[in-house]
Amino acid sequence: MTVLTRWDPLREAATMQNRLNRFVRELYSPEGPEEALTTTGFAPPVDVYEDEHNITLKIEVPGIDEKDIDVRIENNTLTVHGERKFEKEEKEENFRRVERQYGSFTRSFTLPNSVDPGQVSAHYDKGVLKINLAKKAEAKPKQIKVSVGSEKTLEAKVHGKAA
Repeated sequence: MTVLTRWDPLREAATMQNRLNRFVRELYSPEGPEEALTTTGFAPPVDVYEDEHNITLKIEVPGIDEKDIDVRIENNTLTVHGERKFEKEEKEENFRRVERQYGSFTRSFTLPNSVDPGQVSAHYDKGVLKINLAKKAEAKPKQIKVSVGSEKTLEAKVHGKAA
């Protein structure tokens, strides 16, 4: 069975940049390749969705303690910063393959003017950081009731006349 995967050239470029950075660090690091394992940065995946009341972000950050996550809003920008630390009790020379990414990350998002910066909450559970951004009351959609009838009838109701 063939699985189709959406190709993202920017993701591929970022992956190549990370590999090149790791390679250069390993070549020139006085501590050797083991130290380079602890310093790679990464960008955790994020889902963003919106309804009439909130904008919600879900960021995958498994293996990161909540104390190592910082969420801030400044000048209409939401910034999430964190760090996944390399587990020192493992002996690096015994690794055959390291695919999990370690190091610090920063993700920034420009917020629309409809977001109320005073109504933001963050919750971390099972490796997923969920950030709820409430919308301002004036930004929420308002339903307007539509009356049925002739325009004269509607005009009479508006001006208080009986038809």
